[in-house]
Amino acid sequence: MGWLHTAKFLTTAPELKHLPRLEVPEIAFVGRSNAGKSTCINALTQQHRLAFASKTPGRTQSINLFTLGKQGVTDAVLADLPGYGYAAVPKEAKYRWQQVMGNYLQTRDNLKAVVLLCDPRLGLTELDEVLLDVIRPRVVEGLKFLVLLTKSDKLTRAEAARALSIVRLQAGGGDVKLFSALKRHGVEEVAQHLWDWTHPAEKPTGDGPPLPGQNK
Repeated sequence: MGWLHTAKFLTTAPELKHLPRLEVPEIAFVGRSNAGKSTCINALTQQHRLAFASKTPGRTQSINLFTLGKQGVTDAVLADLPGYGYAAVPKEAKYRWQQVMGNYLQTRDNLKAVVLLCDPRLGLTELDEVLLDVIRPRVVEGLKFLVLLTKSDKLTRAEAARALSIVRLQAGGGDVKLFSALKRHGVEEVAQHLWDWTHPAEKPTGDGPPLPGQNK
């Protein structure tokens, strides 16, 4: 957790060409507008305003990068991608961001993992499944992947169990976890995932969570 608390804003990029080329591992946070991406990042880093949560869903239309690393040495980067699927966003903007996000997820060389945030009351939507299809070839090649069911504090135990079962099927065997920024449920577990993904040489045992399309 202390490692995540070192997060600092690096840059914002409206297009891929504005992103700096980096050698350190990068983890992208993606999801529909209002899925809780910014809130999740802020909870993990324990910085209330690191990732900006707009009151107007769909307004943020840039890729925001945050560096991680102790003693001033960057050893990983978090990428907060724009939320998708908000109806009020003009069609041209939606199309442009579909292209930008698709290109980012398919071509970003140092991308090591994707965290997809999902409101469990809605489940994985058609747009989420399109995103899964986009990254699936890279997942087969080793890209790490995790679905977080945010706002899980709003569910009963039975509802949470049902949501987990459904999304695990939809994710094709990918790792799925409940998460609540409000109750801090799942925060330490997710933080461990991020550390293991970006510091594989320092992971003592195991090969990490199963990936979509792979057998457990």
